[in-house]
Amino acid sequence: MPFSTLGLSDPIITAITKQGYTAPTPIQEKAIPVILSGKNVIAAAQTGTGKTASFVLPILEKLRHAETIRKKRVRALIIAPTRELAVQVDINIKQYSSTLNLTSLAMYGGVDTKPQKQALIEGVDILVATPGRLLDMYTQRAIHFDELEILVLDEADRMLDMGFIEDINKIMDKLPQNRQNLLFSATLSPQIKALAKTTIAKPVEISVVNKAKGPQIDQWLVTVDKDKKSALLSHLINEQNWQQTLIFIETKQGAAKLVSQLEKRGIKAECIHSGRSQGIRENILANFKSGEINLLIATGVAARGIDIDNLPRVVNYDLPYPADDYIHRIGRTGRAGNQGEAVSLVSKDDFKNLCAIESKLGHLIMRKEIEGFSPKKVVPISILNYVPKHKKVPPQKEKTAPKQRPSSAKKKTKNNQPPLPINPWGKKS
Repeated sequence: MPFSTLGLSDPIITAITKQGYTAPTPIQEKAIPVILSGKNVIAAAQTGTGKTASFVLPILEKLRHAETIRKKRVRALIIAPTRELAVQVDINIKQYSSTLNLTSLAMYGGVDTKPQKQALIEGVDILVATPGRLLDMYTQRAIHFDELEILVLDEADRMLDMGFIEDINKIMDKLPQNRQNLLFSATLSPQIKALAKTTIAKPVEISVVNKAKGPQIDQWLVTVDKDKKSALLSHLINEQNWQQTLIFIETKQGAAKLVSQLEKRGIKAECIHSGRSQGIRENILANFKSGEINLLIATGVAARGIDIDNLPRVVNYDLPYPADDYIHRIGRTGRAGNQGEAVSLVSKDDFKNLCAIESKLGHLIMRKEIEGFSPKKVVPISILNYVPKHKKVPPQKEKTAPKQRPSSAKKKTKNNQPPLPINPWGKKS
């Protein structure tokens, strides 16, 4: 099916053809016509499925004939959880709109506000922003929402994980009611559906989710003692001649330490994490994409938004939690039908996370043994129906007759206060 059958005009098709787009992906095929019809949408699509184009292309089509807007106004707002993702989405917008007279801006924290304010003064057709900086600019009256036509919540699951729900609710309260709402997430979890229910009226639900267990990604793991992980990683890099590789680690301290450990073994690597300035992070990412840097170590949050064509390999130095993050991570390789490789270094401390991940996948990940790195603390075979302790249902106790109390006895609660209602979305009950 060609893009022309989805309702996109020739200028947009010309622009995306230059970017190598020949036919729509399943999420694009399903989402683009619905968005063009003006309906609200909630969609599930994993990394690497063409999700960004599925909402950007119809937005460009809907906005391309309208007149220039007033100062400090935006016509479409895309909210993204991280600076890296905001930058990447804005790059895509500029590529897809190269034949159109539309403007876009990526707005995020960690940098000077003056250039962003200056860009907003002239008005911006499409704004991609992180929640915190967007609220800050609104408070400073640098932006107004009265001409907003379309709202997109991108990577909604990640925004919930990062604790942005309160900021999202504050932003929603300031937007005009008459707008089109689009929510995109890796999965349509109960939490995401609850968020959509409170913010989006009568949405069309679209789900294109393929678990990352297909032949395009070769998944395998090596069990190793925790204190031998850096030595094993160095061994694999040298013995298997790994080139462009994205290595995930849990903490920024761990990222810096691993760079130092690899350097002592003659291996050059760089790292990005929240402790590094935006300028440094952007420079490192550019060098990694160009191939100047072969090994990039990143925390999960910092790596959000990294989009590299034909990335051959990702490595989980630390296994992530929750299990969905594993799907996000390995989805950065094996894109567009290309072959990819996902390698995990697993110690006994990672066993519970491994159980959760393999339960999510529905199969065990192939294990390989590397001579000289057999663990002293053996990692058991996973339990595919493993349930984390905090999710286990407590056993039902046999009911007994209540004890009789004097009629004058009063029912007590903790601190003599009635229990408060719990609202996970930050709204008043």
